[in-house]
Amino acid sequence: MCFEESCLRYDERVAYALRTLYAGFGYSRFKMGKFEEYELYVQNKDFLSGERMITFTDGDGTLLALKPDVTISILKNTQEGDKGLRKVYYHENVYRTGRGEAHFREIMQTGLECIGPLDDYQVFEVITLALQSLSLISEEYMLDLSHMGLISGLMEQAGVAASDYETVLAAVREKNPTALSEFCRDSGLPEEGCRLLRVLVDTYGSMEPVLDRLEPLCTATQSRAAIHELRVMERLLTAAGLSARVQLDFSVVNDMGYYNGIVFQGFINGLCDRVLSGGRYDRLAEKMGKRLGAIGFALSLNELERLSSPSQEYDVDVLLLYDEETKLAELSETVLRLRAEGKKLLVQCDRPERLYPREVMDLRGLGERSK
Repeated sequence: MCFEESCLRYDERVAYALRTLYAGFGYSRFKMGKFEEYELYVQNKDFLSGERMITFTDGDGTLLALKPDVTISILKNTQEGDKGLRKVYYHENVYRTGRGEAHFREIMQTGLECIGPLDDYQVFEVITLALQSLSLISEEYMLDLSHMGLISGLMEQAGVAASDYETVLAAVREKNPTALSEFCRDSGLPEEGCRLLRVLVDTYGSMEPVLDRLEPLCTATQSRAAIHELRVMERLLTAAGLSARVQLDFSVVNDMGYYNGIVFQGFINGLCDRVLSGGRYDRLAEKMGKRLGAIGFALSLNELERLSSPSQEYDVDVLLLYDEETKLAELSETVLRLRAEGKKLLVQCDRPERLYPREVMDLRGLGERSK
């Protein structure tokens, strides 16, 4: 069995590096079974990024689901009242459809969750780990950051009714100023309120200048608290030399029924869709009857298949050929020697088509076959 990095596929190397990163920050491995009770997920179906689940009936009549999500299972298995934070990471396959998709997909996810009495440092640490995760995939990456508290605070200041929040969020998510203007006209919002909402669509970029522009506009308690938290994050990221990799973009919007603070998405140059998404989801914990702070993120490793793996000039270092006359003791000795030298090799009787070895070593016809 090969344990060398060169023997792993690109996505496997990334997954290994991610697990090493998280373990280095004290996160322990969470391993879940393939099945959970369907009721656990159906109660929080809106939290899932897919709409449908694969279900079946167990022998005792319990309806089970083939795991569509890991975060919900981690929260289920987290006890309220434990001292300290629970920090876990996972590497799991989940099974679900995407929104609007007809077919189920097997999605390979690696991620982490930090659950418990969160403070500014813990939020910063998770954001930092998200950035380091992206850097392990590519040198060209960016994290888009938003804050649900700031968005809801500005909607409150603008006079948007709570029943209309989803309409406004949809326009902000799509960066659609036309839809936002139509909403303002139809709902009869004053011009001052409309200007506040347009800020959510028009304002994005590096953290410090965006916050400088937004701070005078944030007068509600909720939006001011969000600005303060984002200021703390900006100072910490700058001190860590990471601020150039982060921009504020309020089109990053998650479900307000579950998310209540900082949310973010990670992008890699060369991929159209995000590869990382996460945020603070205290409200999911609350819906599950637990008063806990919670923040985390997940990476979809399936997306990495679209990236070009580092090109390899050769498939193997040595193609080792043998036949029925080759002495098996000599063949075995040669294999052990080449592996001890760190060579990647393939042992075959005939040369495969479309294989590009660096070297061919031919042991055919070298004597009687050993018994």
